[in-house]
Amino acid sequence: MALPPLVEPAASLSVEEVRRYSRHLIIPDVGMDGQKRLKNAKVLCVGAGGLGSPTLMYLAAAGVGTLGIVEFDTVDESNLQRQIIHGQSDIGRSKAESARDSVKEINPLVDVILHEVRLESENVLDIFRDYDLIVDGTDNFATRYLVNDACVLLGKPYVWGSIYRFEGQVSVFWDEYGPNYRDLYPVPPPPGMVPSCAEGGVLGILCASIASVQATEAIKLITGIGDTLLGRLMVYDALEMSYRTIKIRKDPAAEPITELIDYEEFCGTVSQEAVDAARGSTITASELKDWADAGKDFYLVDVREPAEFEIVSIPGATLIPKGDILSGAALAQLPQDKQVILYCKTGVRSAEALAAVKQAGFKDAVHVQGGVIGWVKQIDPSLPEY
Repeated sequence: MALPPLVEPAASLSVEEVRRYSRHLIIPDVGMDGQKRLKNAKVLCVGAGGLGSPTLMYLAAAGVGTLGIVEFDTVDESNLQRQIIHGQSDIGRSKAESARDSVKEINPLVDVILHEVRLESENVLDIFRDYDLIVDGTDNFATRYLVNDACVLLGKPYVWGSIYRFEGQVSVFWDEYGPNYRDLYPVPPPPGMVPSCAEGGVLGILCASIASVQATEAIKLITGIGDTLLGRLMVYDALEMSYRTIKIRKDPAAEPITELIDYEEFCGTVSQEAVDAARGSTITASELKDWADAGKDFYLVDVREPAEFEIVSIPGATLIPKGDILSGAALAQLPQDKQVILYCKTGVRSAEALAAVKQAGFKDAVHVQGGVIGWVKQIDPSLPEY
């Protein structure tokens, strides 16, 4: 989608800047006006890791006047396989400081602002407020939803990227003009269902491929040139060497974002035992519906609390709160001659309960990814959400 320029142009370029950016200046679509907009732009990169590294380096080289870096971690040797803004001598250093030094080496004309804090609901609005554009390269769902909601509340656009093994995704979100992240992912996947790069690995050079698209989108937004990825998701498969785009539309029924929430609670946390139990023992709401339609004999258990069960439930379910399962008090209620299927709101609590049920000997038990919310969205949208 073509959008108006995000940033007003600076008053002028110095002789040094004209020499440095000459290859931009002779592109008609960029020219002096576009380079002046880049000079005046303030871009915040959330993370100086795999995606943040190339993004920061190319935005610095392009002449973005102010670069902010949100990063509280230190450089580890395992980072160097993909986080190219850091070097061997930076191991043990602050990533933010290491990134700043690399940026200044690339382009000393760039002003670098460090935010060496963990991004949280309490500080995100104050940090984001002074920037024109946010670039998100984080690798956890809690921070992604936090970034999205803060940008919606502040009316700011942001460029999002994600990587895993050989595949990456990029999009632009700007609630004022199109979809936001929640239109693509209304609810987070249960923890453990989508492994992180630390758990599943990532091809190092994939970071460059995805980050280069993020940096390109940032430059297009700042200068107002070309068609951005707003309303589209770009998916890159390095093994097939293929790019494809998927249209994203705003959900007209989505609840408006009016405040920041507890994102760790929203995304949930589960134990390693729960993750292990859910591996290979997880079904979708659609699979549950298919099993029911086929007449498969199973025992469906809702592990939420009674008040939640009153709001909405999957037809045929029996309420047995997770606490009663974990304590062992309710295990005698589970039948030995039927497959046990557990679900909760989104799949977090049911994964915990699944670990206890399997430990008790119900080896073929499974749980429902996405829980009752998944059932509502995939099977029966007439039912209420909460």
